[in-house]
Formats: sequence, C-alpha cells, structure tokens
Amino acid sequence: MKRRFLTTAAALAAAVLTVSPLAPAHAAPQPRAADRLDGDVRVHDPALVKGEAGEDWYVFSTGDPAVGDGNIQIRSSPDGRTWTYEGTVWADKPAWLAEEIPGVTNLWAPEVYEHDGTYYLYYSASTFGSNRSLIGLATNTTLDPRDPDYAWIDRGKVTESFPGDDYNAIDPGVVEDAEGTPWMAFGSFWSGIRMLRLHWPDGKPAAGQGEPLRIADRGEPPNAIEAPYIVERHGWYYLFVSLDSCCQGSASTYRIAVGRSRAVTGPYHDRDGRPLLAGGGTVILASSGSRIGPGGQSVSGGYLAYHYYDADAGGDFRLGLRPLRWSPDGWPQP
Repeated sequence: MKRRFLTTAAALAAAVLTVSPLAPAHAAPQPRAADRLDGDVRVHDPALVKGEAGEDWYVFSTGDPAVGDGNIQIRSSPDGRTWTYEGTVWADKPAWLAEEIPGVTNLWAPEVYEHDGTYYLYYSASTFGSNRSLIGLATNTTLDPRDPDYAWIDRGKVTESFPGDDYNAIDPGVVEDAEGTPWMAFGSFWSGIRMLRLHWPDGKPAAGQGEPLRIADRGEPPNAIEAPYIVERHGWYYLFVSLDSCCQGSASTYRIAVGRSRAVTGPYHDRDGRPLLAGGGTVILASSGSRIGPGGQSVSGGYLAYHYYDADAGGDFRLGLRPLRWSPDGWPQP
C-alpha cells in the first residue's frame, strides 16, 4: 500500500532504476534502463519533486521505524540518477501523533505540493490493517537542507478516520483544479478512494463540506485500491491508483492503473469507458521480469515515480522512475 512499513535492513546499496528509454527529446540527460545508481534508492511510496533545469530533484518516502524515529525520509539528486540520502523531516515525530494513533511507529506515503512559495508536506499516520488513521501536514519554504531558511513546521492534523468510518484516511495526493482550488484525494481499501476540497493558504479542508466524495471503488471485498494521485493535462484530470497488494516482497501484486475525467471530482472512466467507481481502471504498469509489484506512485515534471520489489535482491524494494509518454488519444503510457 502507499504506506505500511520499511524493513530495517541498514545497507545503503546501489540498485537498478527502472526507467523507460523514451525520454522527451528536449529533456536533460535521463536515467536509462541499465543504469546503476549511486547511493541509497531503497524508497517506498515515493513523492517526487523533479527539479527544473539546474535544480535538484527530491524524493520523499515512507519512514523506517529504525531510522529518525520513523519520520518521512528525504533523498536528493542532481539528475535523477545519483541519489543521496538527506535524512528525515524531523528527528522525532510530533508527540501528538502517538496520542492520536497509539502504536504508530513510522509515517507513511508522503505528498509534497508547492503553492505560492510554500511546500506542503502531507503524510499518513496509522498502524497496519487499521483505519484509525490520520493525514498530517508540515510546511517549508525550501526543499534544500543546506538553505539557512530550511525548517519543517508542524501544522497538525488535516483529516482522520475512525473504526466506525467506511474509509481510511491515508495516502494523500493533491491537485489544483482549473480555478486554482486545491483538492486532496486519499484512501486505501475500505470504501476506496475519497476526496476533500482544501483551502489555501493553510492547506486544510475547506469549511462547509460533508463526507468525503467517492471517486474510485472496486466494488467488492477487499476493495484493494489505494495510493491516489491526480494529474491535470490538456483539460483532463488523470487519476492514478495502485491496485491489489503491496508489502509482500516478491509475492506483491501491486499494479498501477488510471482513469480520467473532465472534472476533478469525477466521474472517472478508464480507456474502455468503465467507471472507476465500478471497478474500472486501465493498467499501465505491472510486474515484469524481476520488477515485481510496482505502485505507490506520484508524478512530477512529466515523470512517474513508484516503488517496486526486486526479485533479484530477495524482494527488497527499490525506487522506480520513468518519463510518461502519452498516446495520441491522451492516455499515459510509461
């Protein structure tokens, strides 16, 4: 799932980055399928922030309970090939998280969204298999740990779910509509993918809305759909989701699917016209060779980031990164 846990293996090992060789012709030099990376690319649930020309790339990811108190991890790269571990967002989790979510060990599935010079870091706090969950928020004015203004400010809770709810408040993904209104898709299993309208500049839910909107549902137990991420392109909103199960190493069955809508709130349909609220979803990336269970995706600067499980490394997880190509009729093709 776009969350869960990192194993505590401590080695910082180089690993293969799974990338399409069909990078846009105008782009800077891109990662290639056979490249080996320098540094640590054991990344789960990546939130990618692709740098513009001359700027660093960043990946935020699920925390390791044995490192930095389980806080969200950060890595940087000058080019998408060579990645350096930059530590965790905080040295210690905010104390209120343990009070709200007893037993929480690490923070999951971050999302990073920039608005008006502020970076909004959304993250999940929960425990495995429970929907007593919440999405928290931190903000910063820079992503560069060497900038003297660098500091992640705890902004508290965004939304939450309880055992009596039919949804799970984890796996946030943020998008702005054509009017500049921010929306947060979220959800995992239970009743599927839900959505709330947010408000700038605080990045919290807007007043006056009721139960979160429903935008994707497989319609039958265990409703294995999660990790929503929405991208606007040419007047369409594309909803990327992860189907089936993660976090089982080489036995994982994750795959990435997509639907689209003319409205950010849906209804979303797949390439064959099936509603995502009725089990639809066009699969665009699935297990292949030693790359098992790709999912936990995000998109930035025309690149799809995800994690997968490397069968050649005993099922350990790895960062996957590839440019998104688009078909003539407007569908993503990694």
